[in-house]
Amino acid sequence: MPTQIYLIRHGETAWSLTGQHTGRTDVPLTENGQRQAIQLRERLQGLAFTHVLTSPLQRASRTCGLAGFGSVAKNVPDLVEWDYGDYEGKTSVAIREQQPDWNIFQQGCPHGESVAHIAQRADRVLAALRLQDGTVAVFSHGHFLRALAVRWIGLPLLAGRHFTLDTASISILGHDPHSASNPVISVWNSRA
Repeated sequence: MPTQIYLIRHGETAWSLTGQHTGRTDVPLTENGQRQAIQLRERLQGLAFTHVLTSPLQRASRTCGLAGFGSVAKNVPDLVEWDYGDYEGKTSVAIREQQPDWNIFQQGCPHGESVAHIAQRADRVLAALRLQDGTVAVFSHGHFLRALAVRWIGLPLLAGRHFTLDTASISILGHDPHSASNPVISVWNSRA
C-alpha cells in the first residue's frame, strides 16, 4: 500500500481560465499554465516518487513533464477527466440556465459519463494504487481528482461537490498515523 498519494492537478488552460468544462477536449496549457507546472517542479523537488502516473491528455502530461517527471511517468487512460458529453466546453453558469439545480457530482452529464461510471472508474484507479508501494504522484484533472479523493476516504461521489481544486494544486492522500487502516486527506488544494 502506498504511504502517500500526491494528487496534482494540471496547470492552467484557456478553458480552465474561462470556467469551461474541459473533459476530453485536448487543450494545451497556457503560458501561465506552463509557468505553474515549472513551479510544481520546485515544490516537488526532493520527493522520491516510486511511481508517477499521468492522464494521457496533454494538459496533464505536459504538466507532469514540466514538473520534471515526464521521463518516468506512465500514461494511465483511466486518469482522464470526466466526459462532459453535451456540457463539454460550457460553463456551469450556461448549464444552470437550462438546468438550475445541476451538479456534476449528482447528475453527471447527458451523453457523457454518469456518476456511477465515474465512481467505478475512481474505484478502479484506487484499487490499482493500493497495490503500489512508496509515494505515488498522480497528474490528472479537477473533477476526476475530486472523485478520487472522496472515494479514497469512503464517501459517496456526491461529497466531491464540497471540494475544489485550483490549477497546479497539490493534494495528498494518506493514512491516519494512529490507524494505518484509516485513509485520510492529509493536504488539500495546496498552491505555491
